[in-house]
Amino acid sequence: MLAAQASTSPLLHLRSICLRPFVGRHVEFRPLLSSRPVSVPLTRHCAGLRSTAALHTSDAQATRAQGKRSKVELPKSFDPVASEEKIYSWWESSGHFEPAAPTPGEAPFTMAMPPPNVTGKLHMGHAMFVTLQDVLARYNRLRGRPVLWLPGTDHAGIATQMAVEKQLAAEGLTREGLGRAEFERRVWAWKAACGGDITRQLRRLGASCDWGRERFTLDEGLSEAVVEAFARLHERGLVYRGAYMVNWSPGLRTAVSDLEVEYAEEAGTLYYFKYPLAGGAEGEYLPIATTRPETILGDTAVAVHPKDERYRHLIGRQAQVPLTDRRIPIIADEYVDPEFGTGALKITPGHDVNDYEIGKRHKLAIINIMDDDGRLNAAAGAFAGVDRFEARTQVWQGLEAAGLALRTEAHTSRVPRAQRGGEIVEPLVREQWFVKMEGLAGPALKALDEGKLSIVPERFERVYRHWLSNIKDWCISRQLWWGHRLPVWYVYESEEAAAEGPLPGQRYVVARCPDVAALLAEEEYGKSAVLRQEGDVLDTWFSSGLWPFSTLGWPHRDAADLKRFYPTSVLETGHDILFFWVARMVMMGLELTGKVPFHTIYLHGLVRDEVGRKMSKSLGNVVDPVETCEKYGADALRFTLCTGTAPGQDVNLSLDRVNHARNFTNKLWNAGKFVLHNISQVSDKEWAALAEVNFADPTSRAELGLAERWVLLALDDTAAAMTAALERYDFGEAGRLLYEFVWSEFADWYVEIAKTRLYSSDASLAAKTREVLVYAYTSLLSLAHPFTPFITEELWSAFPPAIHSPALIVGRWPETSGSDRDDLAAAHFAALQAAVRAVRNSRAEYGVEPGRRIPATVRAGDPALRAALQQESAAIALLARLDPGQLEFRDFEGPRNSSDHVQLVVSDGLEVDLPMAGLFDVDKELARLRKQQERLEKKRAALEARLARPGFADKAPTAVVAEVRGALAEAGQQLAAVQAKIQALESQRG
Repeated sequence: MLAAQASTSPLLHLRSICLRPFVGRHVEFRPLLSSRPVSVPLTRHCAGLRSTAALHTSDAQATRAQGKRSKVELPKSFDPVASEEKIYSWWESSGHFEPAAPTPGEAPFTMAMPPPNVTGKLHMGHAMFVTLQDVLARYNRLRGRPVLWLPGTDHAGIATQMAVEKQLAAEGLTREGLGRAEFERRVWAWKAACGGDITRQLRRLGASCDWGRERFTLDEGLSEAVVEAFARLHERGLVYRGAYMVNWSPGLRTAVSDLEVEYAEEAGTLYYFKYPLAGGAEGEYLPIATTRPETILGDTAVAVHPKDERYRHLIGRQAQVPLTDRRIPIIADEYVDPEFGTGALKITPGHDVNDYEIGKRHKLAIINIMDDDGRLNAAAGAFAGVDRFEARTQVWQGLEAAGLALRTEAHTSRVPRAQRGGEIVEPLVREQWFVKMEGLAGPALKALDEGKLSIVPERFERVYRHWLSNIKDWCISRQLWWGHRLPVWYVYESEEAAAEGPLPGQRYVVARCPDVAALLAEEEYGKSAVLRQEGDVLDTWFSSGLWPFSTLGWPHRDAADLKRFYPTSVLETGHDILFFWVARMVMMGLELTGKVPFHTIYLHGLVRDEVGRKMSKSLGNVVDPVETCEKYGADALRFTLCTGTAPGQDVNLSLDRVNHARNFTNKLWNAGKFVLHNISQVSDKEWAALAEVNFADPTSRAELGLAERWVLLALDDTAAAMTAALERYDFGEAGRLLYEFVWSEFADWYVEIAKTRLYSSDASLAAKTREVLVYAYTSLLSLAHPFTPFITEELWSAFPPAIHSPALIVGRWPETSGSDRDDLAAAHFAALQAAVRAVRNSRAEYGVEPGRRIPATVRAGDPALRAALQQESAAIALLARLDPGQLEFRDFEGPRNSSDHVQLVVSDGLEVDLPMAGLFDVDKELARLRKQQERLEKKRAALEARLARPGFADKAPTAVVAEVRGALAEAGQQLAAVQAKIQALESQRG
């Protein structure tokens, strides 16, 4: 027996070239979502490139797959833990996640999943994007469109390297000690062991993506795409190497993007000191304030505002850099804020972003005083080798010793920290690789202007425009070992020179492989040229920027998936990576393929805790999605996230809302059990007929009763409104519409009315009711499936239509009757509902016992309405708890005795008369009301006495006095209402 380990799926996905020799033998392996090994025969189908072997098939699914009647006995409630894994495995093994075969004129729906980090563990942000994208995938699949939802993971350069280096440190090792090749081998081994965690967890949420096409940003095809993209951009003059200021992470020893730096207001210190003036009187100085005294050692100027009268006379003079023997100029620059600190600013172009810009304007020298690890270097003189934060203390002590320190004060400033690692980043000038962005930004803006690209919600279009209009060149090189190594080879004259590493202006060649690099270098620099590949890797976002097309086979133009599925349809992601990723994909797609990679960008918000705080371990408010699925079910979590979201808005998540969503799925389950109970005993012939029922055509409804025509109309309206909502990506509204139909229309009204038909002596009426129940319920299962896929699939398997469509996931979205709307049925049933509600309210007002059936007379001026209501007399009696034998339907003619009846005006032309004698026992009610009157009189007297107490109104807090007066007024109102009821009842009895 051949043993195998499932690596990325609960199904067996193996390359045909490896398995062909083993066809006919058995494969035993342990699925990722299962605790037991599975043995399956390896068929030719299994050995295909993306084929699958089924692991789980329920009895119901096996039966329906054979086109037979299902004999399913649903349990009391749906058990997510026991069922969801089984259902998911069955979907995947059946190939339902793969796009349908191409047909002429097809318009596929394509999404590229935002690749989660391979280091990642599922969090609520993942749960949000998986849920929304899966809703879109399942909805479009039900609409009959070929759907490709392409999954994958990102190599996450910084995060993954940090994880492995932490592991090495625990073993007493370093990456430098291992060497690059061995370190990379260790990272790949770590990826093989841990990299599948996130994809297993995505499956737990029901992600119906095509796992057979799963990609990894460092896999062979995507790596080829990255090299090709870099080479093309370089050939077009869009990639260059230069020394510019970057955000440097000393802990990671790499540059990080501006977008990967987070600023926080943090408490610190403002240091005031004397900057001695050169060539002047003894002790003459400029007062300066700084938050980083250690950077004084790299100052190359002091700046003042040109209009600042305090210092204007000093412009052009020189100052002596404290603790050094250097002199620097005093310059004028309008950037200086005269109101901050002392109004004079020390300029350190090598260690401050704003100073760097000032330095460029004034052609100042750049002095770097810091090494890559955050320690001061030889340029810092006596402080060389000291850590940057310790140097701050030592430099200040040096200023104090030199008599140059003035004072310190507490100060809050914006501190830049790296997203990965959290350490304070250091602005440093370094040789790095950059992409020129201005030329790429223009077409990306034009695509939005010309309507080739839209952003939902629209307000983010302004943010997108602003960023692209003010874009800076992108630093794409990272000083890491894990990632796509730049396809750049430096050219040296000798091995000795190569050992020193690249210098500013070092010659280089860009090539798609080492052999081509050697040929290019030989052609340009001669056979003696020595080559060394650039050690830096590309920013992770560079490879991610190619994701929509590299995953489909680019740069190979004849790749089948690229030709069929590109451009993709929608990019759904969080608004927080609009710049990191989304805008870069648009720019890269236009530059490298000539097409916008997707026509719509949908941006969801962040998932926060129930009071709106960001989830974090330190706050202890993290809600784990896997644990939530285990407790409440994936469907409940998905429905909560969908109904709680609006485009671009953050979601406050509480487990109470998840529990409420679970109640909704329970309602769905119980309604299904009711329908199944009422069709379970029908003949095989009727079961087969129920599988064919279709009320989409309005003409098929003509002979149905009012309630049936109404529920089908409500179904039409819900389907049409949900379709419109999902087409505009309004997930919350679509979920709300579904909830209202299931709970407030189908279950609360039609199911109750159906009981009067099903349990009547009219067999024909009961049969027609079963048809409507099955059609309406299975239709709402289709509507609910994108939101709650597991429970709807389980329910679908028990219903007649499953004979022809074994899986709901590849079923059909409900059709609607179009423009032939039955407005009369809608109006008549609305009147029925209003009459029932009026009676229910009156029963509650008069305290009628719930089980008591009372007489009633329904009066309707419109003969058609009266006839429609009379036809539904059994339903009205059931819903309003009326006595069917004493329920009458009349017009408004004839005498009416209002003294012994309660007249309920339902609407213009519709009233209900309820005889007082039928509502309650008058003597008992009078006794109850008199006791209530007595209690209220005592309460009023006590409150009046309290207010009359000497000093209470003057001495008690204003709020307390107001509260007592309010209670007195309320008691008076309640007493008056009770007295009015007593008077009315006494007059009727007399």
